[in-house]
Amino acid sequence: MSDDPIRTIRGAQELTDAVGQVLGTSDWNTITQEQVDTFAEATGDHQWIHVDPDRAATGPFGGTIAHGYLTMSLVPMLRKQAWAIEGTTMGVNYGANKLRFPAPVPVGSRLRATFELLEVTEGRAGYQVVERVTAEVDGGEKPVMIAETVTVLVF
Repeated sequence: MSDDPIRTIRGAQELTDAVGQVLGTSDWNTITQEQVDTFAEATGDHQWIHVDPDRAATGPFGGTIAHGYLTMSLVPMLRKQAWAIEGTTMGVNYGANKLRFPAPVPVGSRLRATFELLEVTEGRAGYQVVERVTAEVDGGEKPVMIAETVTVLVF
Protein backbone atom coordinates (compact mmCIF):
# COMPACT_ATOMS: atom_id res chain seq x y z
CA MET A 1 0.00 0.00 0.00
CA SER A 2 1.06 3.56 -0.56
CA ASP A 3 2.16 5.79 2.30
CA ASP A 4 -0.52 8.33 1.39
CA PRO A 5 -3.58 8.14 3.63
CA ILE A 6 -6.77 7.25 1.84
CA ARG A 7 -9.64 9.70 1.81
CA THR A 8 -12.22 8.99 4.48
CA ILE A 9 -15.82 10.17 4.03
CA ARG A 10 -17.64 10.67 7.33
CA GLY A 11 -21.36 10.13 6.98
CA ALA A 12 -24.10 10.60 4.42
CA GLN A 13 -23.90 14.39 4.20
CA GLU A 14 -20.16 14.40 3.50
CA LEU A 15 -20.76 11.69 0.88
CA THR A 16 -23.45 13.77 -0.80
CA ASP A 17 -21.22 16.84 -0.70
CA ALA A 18 -18.49 14.90 -2.54
CA VAL A 19 -20.54 14.32 -5.72
CA GLY A 20 -18.47 15.29 -8.74
CA GLN A 21 -15.14 14.67 -6.99
CA VAL A 22 -12.46 12.06 -7.46
CA LEU A 23 -12.50 10.12 -4.20
CA GLY A 24 -9.15 8.46 -4.69
CA THR A 25 -6.89 6.13 -6.62
CA SER A 26 -5.91 2.64 -5.49
CA ASP A 27 -2.43 1.26 -5.14
CA TRP A 28 -0.81 -0.59 -8.02
CA ASN A 29 -1.67 -4.31 -7.89
CA THR A 30 0.14 -6.94 -9.96
CA ILE A 31 -2.13 -9.33 -11.85
CA THR A 32 -0.81 -12.88 -11.61
CA GLN A 33 -1.41 -16.00 -13.68
CA GLU A 34 -2.51 -17.71 -10.45
CA GLN A 35 -5.31 -15.12 -10.03
CA VAL A 36 -6.40 -15.64 -13.63
CA ASP A 37 -6.34 -19.44 -13.30
CA THR A 38 -8.30 -19.33 -10.02
CA PHE A 39 -10.88 -17.03 -11.63
CA ALA A 40 -11.13 -19.42 -14.59
CA GLU A 41 -11.79 -22.31 -12.19
CA ALA A 42 -14.44 -20.34 -10.31
CA THR A 43 -16.28 -19.22 -13.46
CA GLY A 44 -15.64 -22.05 -15.91
CA ASP A 45 -14.11 -19.60 -18.42
CA HIS A 46 -10.98 -21.44 -19.54
CA GLN A 47 -10.45 -19.61 -22.85
CA TRP A 48 -6.84 -20.04 -23.96
CA ILE A 49 -6.10 -16.30 -24.02
CA HIS A 50 -6.45 -16.44 -20.24
CA VAL A 51 -5.07 -19.81 -19.16
CA ASP A 52 -2.64 -21.14 -21.80
CA PRO A 53 0.59 -19.09 -21.66
CA ASP A 54 2.27 -21.04 -24.47
CA ARG A 55 -0.57 -20.61 -26.95
CA ALA A 56 -1.30 -17.05 -25.79
CA ALA A 57 2.34 -16.08 -26.45
CA THR A 58 1.61 -16.43 -30.17
CA GLY A 59 -1.88 -14.93 -29.93
CA PRO A 60 -3.18 -11.41 -30.45
CA PHE A 61 -2.04 -10.10 -27.04
CA GLY A 62 1.43 -11.66 -26.90
CA GLY A 63 0.63 -13.49 -23.67
CA THR A 64 -2.19 -14.33 -21.33
CA ILE A 65 -4.62 -11.62 -20.26
CA ALA A 66 -6.97 -11.29 -17.32
CA HIS A 67 -10.67 -11.89 -17.83
CA GLY A 68 -12.59 -8.62 -18.07
CA TYR A 69 -14.87 -9.78 -15.29
CA LEU A 70 -11.84 -10.57 -13.13
CA THR A 71 -10.85 -6.92 -13.49
CA MET A 72 -14.39 -5.90 -12.52
CA SER A 73 -14.37 -8.27 -9.55
CA LEU A 74 -11.32 -6.47 -8.14
CA VAL A 75 -13.28 -3.22 -7.73
CA PRO A 76 -14.18 -3.75 -4.02
CA MET A 77 -10.51 -4.42 -3.14
CA LEU A 78 -9.30 -1.47 -5.20
CA ARG A 79 -11.97 0.80 -3.66
CA LYS A 80 -10.76 -0.10 -0.15
CA GLN A 81 -7.30 1.07 -1.18
CA ALA A 82 -8.64 4.35 -2.60
CA TRP A 83 -11.24 5.65 -0.17
CA ALA A 84 -13.28 4.70 2.88
CA ILE A 85 -16.58 5.66 4.43
CA GLU A 86 -17.46 5.78 8.11
CA GLY A 87 -20.87 5.39 9.69
CA THR A 88 -22.39 2.74 7.43
CA THR A 89 -23.96 -0.41 8.79
CA MET A 90 -24.01 -2.17 5.42
CA GLY A 91 -23.07 -1.79 1.78
CA VAL A 92 -24.59 -3.84 -1.05
CA ASN A 93 -23.47 -4.06 -4.67
CA TYR A 94 -26.50 -3.11 -6.75
CA GLY A 95 -24.98 -3.46 -10.20
CA ALA A 96 -23.41 -1.43 -12.97
CA ASN A 97 -24.94 1.11 -15.31
CA LYS A 98 -22.13 0.86 -17.84
CA LEU A 99 -19.17 -1.45 -18.21
CA ARG A 100 -16.50 -1.47 -20.91
CA PHE A 101 -13.08 -3.10 -21.30
CA PRO A 102 -11.27 -0.89 -23.88
CA ALA A 103 -7.87 -2.60 -23.50
CA PRO A 104 -6.55 -5.94 -22.22
CA VAL A 105 -4.89 -6.53 -18.84
CA PRO A 106 -1.73 -8.55 -19.53
CA VAL A 107 -0.80 -11.07 -16.85
CA GLY A 108 2.13 -9.61 -14.92
CA SER A 109 1.00 -6.02 -15.42
CA ARG A 110 0.26 -3.62 -12.61
CA LEU A 111 -3.32 -2.36 -12.33
CA ARG A 112 -4.90 0.49 -10.40
CA ALA A 113 -8.27 2.24 -10.38
CA THR A 114 -9.51 5.77 -9.83
CA PHE A 115 -12.94 6.37 -8.28
CA GLU A 116 -15.09 9.40 -9.14
CA LEU A 117 -18.36 9.97 -7.30
CA LEU A 118 -21.08 10.69 -9.88
CA GLU A 119 -24.32 10.54 -7.93
CA VAL A 120 -25.79 9.97 -4.47
CA THR A 121 -29.54 9.45 -4.14
CA GLU A 122 -31.35 8.87 -0.87
CA GLY A 123 -34.00 6.13 -1.03
CA ARG A 124 -36.00 3.85 1.21
CA ALA A 125 -33.28 1.22 1.40
CA GLY A 126 -30.39 3.64 1.91
CA TYR A 127 -28.23 5.81 -0.27
CA GLN A 128 -27.66 4.74 -3.87
CA VAL A 129 -24.11 5.65 -4.85
CA VAL A 130 -22.92 5.75 -8.47
CA GLU A 131 -19.17 5.85 -9.09
CA ARG A 132 -17.14 5.95 -12.26
CA VAL A 133 -14.31 3.46 -11.88
CA THR A 134 -11.48 3.86 -14.36
CA ALA A 135 -8.84 1.11 -14.25
CA GLU A 136 -5.50 1.36 -15.98
CA VAL A 137 -2.36 -0.71 -16.35
CA ASP A 138 1.03 0.81 -15.71
CA GLY A 139 2.31 2.16 -19.03
CA GLY A 140 -0.97 1.54 -20.85
CA GLU A 141 -2.20 3.97 -23.48
CA LYS A 142 -5.88 3.76 -22.59
CA PRO A 143 -8.02 2.50 -19.71
CA VAL A 144 -8.52 -1.24 -19.34
CA MET A 145 -11.93 -0.82 -17.70
CA ILE A 146 -14.45 1.96 -17.35
CA ALA A 147 -17.46 1.16 -15.19
CA GLU A 148 -20.30 2.97 -13.52
CA THR A 149 -20.87 0.94 -10.39
CA VAL A 150 -23.95 1.25 -8.21
CA THR A 151 -23.82 0.54 -4.48
CA VAL A 152 -26.47 0.95 -1.80
CA LEU A 153 -25.09 2.19 1.53
CA VAL A 154 -27.08 2.03 4.75
CA PHE A 155 -26.20 4.41 7.56
